[in-house]
Amino acid sequence: MAVLELTDKPFFADKNRAFWNLHSAGWAGAVILRAASGIAQGQPVSFLVPILISAVTGYSITLVLSVVYRFLIDQRPFITWSLTFVAMSVATIGYAYIDVWVLQTIRDGVDETPFAQLWLAAIYINSVLLAAWSALYYAINYFVRAEEQADQMMRLEAQATSAQLTMLRYQLNPHFLFNTLNSISTLVLLKQTEQANAMLSRLSSFLRFTLINEAAAKVPLTQEIETLKLYLDIEKMRFEERLRTFFNIEPAVENALVPSLLLQPLVENAIKYAVTPKEEGADISVTAQLVGQRVRITVSDTGPGLQPGQQDHSLSTGVGMANTRERLSQAYGDDQRFEFYVKASGGFEVLLELPYQTRIIPVEENQAGATLQGMKTA
Repeated sequence: MAVLELTDKPFFADKNRAFWNLHSAGWAGAVILRAASGIAQGQPVSFLVPILISAVTGYSITLVLSVVYRFLIDQRPFITWSLTFVAMSVATIGYAYIDVWVLQTIRDGVDETPFAQLWLAAIYINSVLLAAWSALYYAINYFVRAEEQADQMMRLEAQATSAQLTMLRYQLNPHFLFNTLNSISTLVLLKQTEQANAMLSRLSSFLRFTLINEAAAKVPLTQEIETLKLYLDIEKMRFEERLRTFFNIEPAVENALVPSLLLQPLVENAIKYAVTPKEEGADISVTAQLVGQRVRITVSDTGPGLQPGQQDHSLSTGVGMANTRERLSQAYGDDQRFEFYVKASGGFEVLLELPYQTRIIPVEENQAGATLQGMKTA
């Protein structure tokens, strides 16, 4: 398991380790290439000694350069590139001097080539090597920084989306609380204390459950329906037989994830514009089905529907319809559908389509579900 965790970890997650791995692999590759080239040209095995010493020298010099470059990379471009050129030039000259000195020391009396001539040749070879190393150093660091900035932007966007979803969901509570507390106040004035106490108890259960889930969380559809039924238990105490509800939830979508408290404002909207205006009340139906790889949810009523001269936005509870549309947009972008219209048979219907998403419910969520069942039976 530990091995799997290490292999799944991004290479640049630990930048210090990534540097040492790349640095060591690069110089090991340079030694192998130079050794292979010498062997191919028929050089004796002894020629490997100066190559190894040169590699160790280059390895050490580029470590010093990495410290210098780490400081320069945060400077203005002119300072970065001009001082990089200076540092690389000094390093090349020193590197070439050490290489030639080692070579002449090992081949003392064998090679009569002048020191200056060997030094100029070494400067050319080492300048190419250090220039390539420097280019790779800056390229990799700029790439890593660009990736970090992109990740940071994604995190900030996710935080902004989460904050927006939180704000949108919390907009629902004041409106709902106002209506419910107003009904409780009326019951108290009418001295119907038992009904007032029962409504307060149900309100407490509903609010307690809404606090279990984070505002931006997604919950299984079955849990969302049970939460909705808690809300309807409160409203049925106000409207009694005038409010009639029906649910048709296909088993295939019971575990589909939906934004928490998505349906409550739509049902509240139906109660306001379908049940309240009619003396006999109205039916409210909630259906959910799987259509391809999408979850289709409809909330419909048998109320008067859209009256002549009535504008679409007047159907909103103030935040209900617009809130739901905005929450869907924040959660799914364009990969969702939100429509509402008057049915041919009368009444009003809201249609939602969401991507089908599901997952294994963690222990904490199972506990939340158990809490919900306890509230329902209380």
